[in-house]
Amino acid sequence: MKRARQKVVVENEAPQTSQKSKKQKTCLYGSVFGESDLHASMDWGSLPHHVILRIFQFLPLVDRARASSVCRRWNEIFHIPDLWRRFEFELSQPATSYLKSTHPDLIQQIIKRHADHLQYVSFKVDSSTESAEAACDILSQLVNCSIKTLGLISTAKPSFMNVSKAHFASALTVVFVNSKSLSSIKIDDTPLDDPSLKVLVANNSDTLKLLKMSSCPHVSPAGILCVADQCHGLKELALNYYILSDELLLALSSEKHVDLEHLRIDVVSENPGQVEFHTIKKQSWDALVKHSPKVNIVMYFFLYEEEFDAFFREETPVTHLYFGRAVSKAMLGRIGMNCPRLIELVVCANGLQPLDEELIRIAERCKNLTAMGLGECEVTCRGFIEFVKMCGGRLTQLSIMEEVLIPDNDYSLDRLHLEVSKHLGRMWFPDMMPTW
Repeated sequence: MKRARQKVVVENEAPQTSQKSKKQKTCLYGSVFGESDLHASMDWGSLPHHVILRIFQFLPLVDRARASSVCRRWNEIFHIPDLWRRFEFELSQPATSYLKSTHPDLIQQIIKRHADHLQYVSFKVDSSTESAEAACDILSQLVNCSIKTLGLISTAKPSFMNVSKAHFASALTVVFVNSKSLSSIKIDDTPLDDPSLKVLVANNSDTLKLLKMSSCPHVSPAGILCVADQCHGLKELALNYYILSDELLLALSSEKHVDLEHLRIDVVSENPGQVEFHTIKKQSWDALVKHSPKVNIVMYFFLYEEEFDAFFREETPVTHLYFGRAVSKAMLGRIGMNCPRLIELVVCANGLQPLDEELIRIAERCKNLTAMGLGECEVTCRGFIEFVKMCGGRLTQLSIMEEVLIPDNDYSLDRLHLEVSKHLGRMWFPDMMPTW
């Protein structure tokens, strides 16, 4: 086949014809673009400034750094301030993490040339103390920063919790004092303390809108109230349940300037049976909702079944509920009875007892419910259809694993999706995998 192909070329195309064809092709392109444009398009260094900048914005950091070595012009564009507004420092120890660590030379370049350009900054660290200390060292050098959002992300514990409180507080103080425009802070699992919050408030009280500090054992209710008292624009607050109290809710409800839109509460147990969770009174919850009628109260539960006794014994104005571990039928029954403001419910696991009655009670009493997710649970097809029928088209998100549904005499799995789709007003199928 190869020899026959060569013969055709020899017989039908003389070398002169081939050259002519290339020339015609060049003339054709030249007639469309202009010959000078064609040459310019082949010179990557001559691309318009805004085109190179756009390309750099889509490149991962490593590729962008490599591209900056193409020519001097590209290197200049590599350091344009617009490319350094948003940056995530990835800090890891090769022996303990899968993260790709930001190169130390690049970190020094950023500190030297772009500290005053950084606005949206996060630090992703592995579980090693060395990585967390490296993050603190970088924060300590951002003396010319104007950061608007700051996030400290630990991919695994202990990380920041192993850093000395003095070192951590000193590093944060540099950012809190120099930024003057912080609006969003997410600092989970860290030794953040009340004095650090006071520094934050003293320098950023006019701009702070979101403060997320779950698992910060050195923060007290007094520190939270200091923030609420001074930061009149505060809209979102996230904290651990152990810091929540009737006194704190009543204090937040009495602050004339605070109008929370989101209150997130993490309820976490790491030592089952060793922590007894307290109960928040209905009057305290009612005071908060009266003060901020549109507030979303979001609760994340990571408890064992025997630890739920303190919750939802009476009406609670929670709007979003997420259960990361198994939760009992009795607990779900209480939610149906006492959570009338519920908007979203996700249950990752329950057991082998069908939840038909609990779901139907939730549909009856939780008139605002628009999103539901069920993982390792069980519900009969008939009970599930009844739940969907009662909720109707208001269920904008319905994520149910196929394994959850138990066929019965009334409905098979094949018929189920048609019936559910009819009541939802859109096509629906069970999920093969949970989507939350």
